[in-house]
Amino acid sequence: MTEPLTPSSHPVEVELAIDQVTIVNPAEATATVRCMLGPVRCGARFDRIRDSTEAIDLELTQILAYHRPVEELDPVHTALVTLRGTGVQLLTSATPSSRWQAIRGTNPRP
Repeated sequence: MTEPLTPSSHPVEVELAIDQVTIVNPAEATATVRCMLGPVRCGARFDRIRDSTEAIDLELTQILAYHRPVEELDPVHTALVTLRGTGVQLLTSATPSSRWQAIRGTNPRP
């Protein structure tokens, strides 16, 4: 017999909207983001760009809010984040004529 699933046993879907991105190297980027769905925690994995078929596999390794490291970012708050993995070259900054790019994924299990 299997145990019933509790809310904490389901991966939590998260989303970050990217304002500005800097590609540090082929496997790392820093970005100014707004949390759209969350809270987003360090260790979150992002596997898709909203409205795109391109595959990504990015881990959120650092969140700096008001120049201080934090473990999570609540919805509507902004921060500077570090993302590492495959697909950083697909990330783009917002422009006056384009909307913010959004990446979606899941938080790590507690």
